[in-house]
Amino acid sequence: MRKLLSGIVIALFIVACGTAKKTTSQASKETPKKANDPKIYANTITAEDLKTALYTYASDEFQGRETGKPGQKLAINFLKDHYIKYGIPAAKADGNYFQEVPLDIINTPDVTLTVNGKDFKYVEDLVSVATAGTGKITTKEIVYAGFGIDDPKYSNYTDIDVKDKVVLIKSGEPKNEDGTYTISGSTEASKWSNMRQQFANKRDIAKDKGAKAVLFYYPEVYDMVASRFGNASGIMSLPGKVETSYFFVVGTNLAKSLVNDIDTNGKSSIVATDMSLNYKNNSDKISSENVAAFIKGSEKPDEIIVISAHLDHEGVKDGEVYNGADDDGSGTVAVVEIAEAFAKAVKDGNGPKRSILFLNVTGEEKGLLGSRHYTDIDPIFPLENTVADLNIDMIGRIDPERKSENRNYVYLIGSDKLSTELHTISEEMNAKYMNIELDYTYNDENDPNRFYYRSDHYNFAKNNIPIIFYFNGTHADYHKPTDTPDKIQYDLLENRTRLVFYTAWEIANREKRIVADKAEVK
Repeated sequence: MRKLLSGIVIALFIVACGTAKKTTSQASKETPKKANDPKIYANTITAEDLKTALYTYASDEFQGRETGKPGQKLAINFLKDHYIKYGIPAAKADGNYFQEVPLDIINTPDVTLTVNGKDFKYVEDLVSVATAGTGKITTKEIVYAGFGIDDPKYSNYTDIDVKDKVVLIKSGEPKNEDGTYTISGSTEASKWSNMRQQFANKRDIAKDKGAKAVLFYYPEVYDMVASRFGNASGIMSLPGKVETSYFFVVGTNLAKSLVNDIDTNGKSSIVATDMSLNYKNNSDKISSENVAAFIKGSEKPDEIIVISAHLDHEGVKDGEVYNGADDDGSGTVAVVEIAEAFAKAVKDGNGPKRSILFLNVTGEEKGLLGSRHYTDIDPIFPLENTVADLNIDMIGRIDPERKSENRNYVYLIGSDKLSTELHTISEEMNAKYMNIELDYTYNDENDPNRFYYRSDHYNFAKNNIPIIFYFNGTHADYHKPTDTPDKIQYDLLENRTRLVFYTAWEIANREKRIVADKAEVK
């Protein structure tokens, strides 16, 4: 009997062990767990996949993806279909991947101007270079603010008040008797002589001081500006976002009717004049869309990292398609590939701790309109919860003007402007995984190109959200119909896309949220 019982116990033990082994084996097959290694997911971002996507996205079929046009509608559905394919939900609570962006498309304004009884003609004598609301100005005097400069070393505004005034300014900057520039103290001109910088800075100074209209005498570029802005050219704006002040570039006849010696006179003064200005804004309504997909964080879902690129380009002009393969087809397919990599991590149980918003914005070429709509009007998630924006705009080519022979580079702009931590993370992730040459040439505060202000990251940065702008620089095909997918260097596109992924991965998974230690207190 004892032997029989012992045999039964042994038999039961053997069966139990066999069952346990089978159950464990089955469980391992049902719930596989992969190593939480970002390399696994970064390696899914390949030159081949980027090329396949871009040859479709930047094809003639998409008609240059101009904002509000049929090609742009194809683009947003291309993006939506990819997010659905990867199993990434829409960011909006209603399940719609599209965030509507209503826009005004500006036609040529009706402008009449009379000075001391003499009529001046629109385009021939003045042209508006900013969209403004319908209005009328009558005045008995204007302020001549010379060069329109307000700098610690020289100011045209020391003894004048321009609030609610019409202000006339001119291009350039003052020189000393020996021919050196007053501000730089040398033979080298300052930013006040750079075309792009003085346009923006001189306008903003007068506007910030309360001027209700600015007349900018810039004879060297007048013909070019009149050609570009003188006729309806598809200029767009967000509804209700028109300027409260007027900004005109004026020709020689008008400028000299106000200040006869304007070419040689740089001193500020009050000018008696009888002026009447009428401005009628002629605009139509259109609608465009941002595309927003969302991966919810596993531990800190309310903290959001934005990965952005603009989906639009220049459309069709004179029968030629402006494909925009580099600008910004390269950034768009990069966002799509990064989204796929994160989606695969989620499926493996290694999803990000913080949430990721994949934001493809419209209207960048029209003035950063889609991103401005998101930040200023309709943020899907509170801006105070937004940790950082990694913005990708042109990462598929090489800058022919770059002096270094190393083609494996990328320009980084803004990484250190608001957060020391973000800059450090960017450097560390590159050193650890990619070893790309990080070029900060255009991160210079005095960069005359002002790239920091010219892509969608800026609308996040102005709200004290740390940003990095990834950029390869311009080239001969920039904003030309020759910006086609065959000219993209796909190995570089792969490298740069992976760098963005690694940086996003680290920001999303680190223990503490990065701090915007350089942000301005508002």
